[in-house]
Amino acid sequence: MPIMPSRRNFLAATAVLAGGTGIKTAPAEAQNAADPTIGRTLVFDEQFASLDPAIWHAGPKSTTNDAGFYGRSAFSRRGGEEGFDPYAIVVDPQASGGHALEISARYLGRPMSVPMYYGNHLPEFQWISGNLQTARRDGTILKGWRNGYFEARMWVPAHPLSFPAFWLMNGRSILYPQTSIEIDIVEHKGWERRLYGAYLHEWGKPGEHHEGVGVPSEVDLTSGYFRFGGLIEGDRCVLYFERQPIRDPKTGRAIDWRIGRAAEIDSHGDVFWLLLTLALRSDVPFPNPLTPEDQTARLRIDYVRVYAS
Repeated sequence: MPIMPSRRNFLAATAVLAGGTGIKTAPAEAQNAADPTIGRTLVFDEQFASLDPAIWHAGPKSTTNDAGFYGRSAFSRRGGEEGFDPYAIVVDPQASGGHALEISARYLGRPMSVPMYYGNHLPEFQWISGNLQTARRDGTILKGWRNGYFEARMWVPAHPLSFPAFWLMNGRSILYPQTSIEIDIVEHKGWERRLYGAYLHEWGKPGEHHEGVGVPSEVDLTSGYFRFGGLIEGDRCVLYFERQPIRDPKTGRAIDWRIGRAAEIDSHGDVFWLLLTLALRSDVPFPNPLTPEDQTARLRIDYVRVYAS
């Protein structure tokens, strides 16, 4: 099988780093003190009453570096691919507004003709899934912020291949991909019910730099909605679960990573844009057999919010 493009080779570090930052309930006073929204203004509040094309661009990741696909699925454009549209606004009483965005992945298991997709004729790769982003391949940033607290309330699926994510990229990464910054607020593997990954990647030379942590949870992450957040402030990157800081398993201290290219971001007036993705992993065995219930996976997003100082 050919090696498929992926966003990173750094994911193997999850197993090494997953040895300890448990998510636990803190006393109310501590929760309030740690709440990253306090003292900040809500500047973006996407509750997904509709899927606004002026905000959300659908399809392959916005980049000029490659075709924008990775993993075992083709990211659909708005309106669907191969007769399947993975994007829907659905009624959901468990969502805060009574409705949510649902991004689905479906196995078609037949030859496809998705433009520029490497897996059209590979049976294990004949899936359609979704990727939404606030940027376009021509470098247009539909919504972006230099600093702020970025949060998504998400319900991740349980599935043998699913790989949903809420993440950020810097604007210049599209047209100038030689060096780019990627902040993965959450990446979840659908078979790991009580663990997810969070990462900071500064790709390309000079100054390539990577941080990562596996975040264990006392709750089943596939059992309902949870809030995943990231605070970007100057050169600081602080990540949160349920508005509590993620802690370093080695030191017990809240993670406070440094963005080495912060001065470069500021010198170019650059910003971070948002991505909501349901991908399928290509580095794990394909289910044998692929059961009928696993031929579809569904990610739900209640809201996405940005708070700025």
